[in-house]
Amino acid sequence: MAEPFQIPGLTELREQIDDVDSRLLELMNRRASLSVAVGEAKKQVSGKVFDPAREARLLERLAERNTGPLKKEHIAAIWRAILSASRALQKPCTAAYLGPEGTFSYFAARDFLGESMAFVPCRDFNEIFRGISLEEFDMGVIPLENSIHGTITQSFDLFSQYQVSIQAEFYSRISNSLLSRETMLEDVKTVYSHPQPLGQCASWLRAHLPAARLVSVESTAAAAWKAADEKGAASIGHRSMAEKLGMHALADNIQDDASNWTRFVLVRPGDAPAGGGHPEEPGRFKSSLLFTVPNRAGTLSDVLNVFSAHGVNMTKLESRPMKGSCWDYIFFADVECDLSSSDRAELIRDLGAYCTSVRVLGCYPEGPRLDSTVNTTGF
Repeated sequence: MAEPFQIPGLTELREQIDDVDSRLLELMNRRASLSVAVGEAKKQVSGKVFDPAREARLLERLAERNTGPLKKEHIAAIWRAILSASRALQKPCTAAYLGPEGTFSYFAARDFLGESMAFVPCRDFNEIFRGISLEEFDMGVIPLENSIHGTITQSFDLFSQYQVSIQAEFYSRISNSLLSRETMLEDVKTVYSHPQPLGQCASWLRAHLPAARLVSVESTAAAAWKAADEKGAASIGHRSMAEKLGMHALADNIQDDASNWTRFVLVRPGDAPAGGGHPEEPGRFKSSLLFTVPNRAGTLSDVLNVFSAHGVNMTKLESRPMKGSCWDYIFFADVECDLSSSDRAELIRDLGAYCTSVRVLGCYPEGPRLDSTVNTTGF
C-alpha cells in the first residue's frame, strides 16, 4: 500500500505551532491569574470591572507595537476576547440589549464586549433602562443614532427618565440583508423589520419591492421569526439569521448608503463619576450631557457660546420635548472634552449661569469602529 503523500516540512511546522500554542496557553493562564488578583484588589476600592479607557489604551498600545503579519483588526479582535474572559473571571457581568438574540444590537454588543458576557435580551429600550437603573443588569447596549436614518429618539428620551450614565461608546457597521423562505424576490408581498432598517433601506425597497407591505416590529430578530413562518414574507436584518431559521438571503447590503454605521453607547447604573477626570489618558475624550435652559430668546445661544469660549467643540445637539411641560425642551449634547476633569470645572460653572439644569451623562474615550461585516455578507 502506497504511503500517503507528505508535504515537505509540514510536520515540523505543525510541531512548532503546537509548541507555540502550549506556551500561549501557559501565558494566558498566567494572565488570567493576574486578572483575578486585580479583581480582588478592585473589590477593596470601587468594584468596577470594566474600564473602557484602560482597555482602549491597551488596544492602542498593542496596535503600535504590532509588526505583523497579524493585522491591526486581528489584534483588536483577539484581545477583546481576552479582555472579555478576564472580566468574567473577575466578576460575572450581565449586559442587556434589544432582543431577541440575533438583532444588530446583539451582534454589536458581542463584538464590543466579547463573548464571555451574560447577554440578556429585552423587549424594548424602556426595559433595558429600567433594569439598569434598578441594577438588575450591570450594563446595557443602547443604539443612539444611525448614519443614514439619524437619531433613535426613544433612547434620548429615556436618559432623562432614568438615573443611568454612559460608560463607553462604539460604532458598528450595519449591513442589511433581505431574508425569506421564498426563493424569488417577486414572491415577497410583505417585509417586516424594525423601523430603523426599514428607513435605512427605503430606496432599495421602493426600487425592488414597490408593492410590498412594510410592517414595523420591535426588532430585526423578531421580524426574521415572523417572516420565517409566513408565506410571501421577508425580513430585513442580519444575514446570520438566515442560516439560523432556514431562510434564504435574497439580497445583501440593501441599505441606501454603503457606509451604514450605528453609534452605540454602553450604559450603566447611577450617575457619571464626578471629578478626577482622565488627565493621563492619551487620545480624544468625549462627554455627553443633558441640560435645560429658560424659555426666552438667546438662552441656547448663550450655552453654545460658553463651549466656544472654552475652545470645546460640540459634535451633537438634540432637543426633545420635556415630559409634563408643554413647549419646554431638554437638550442632549456631545462635546469633545472630558467634563469630569478638574480642568473643566470653570466650564461647568459657566454653564450653570445660563442653564436651569445640567447633568453630565458620561465621559469616555472616543469609540472604536467595529466592522463585523468583514466576516459575514451582511438593532
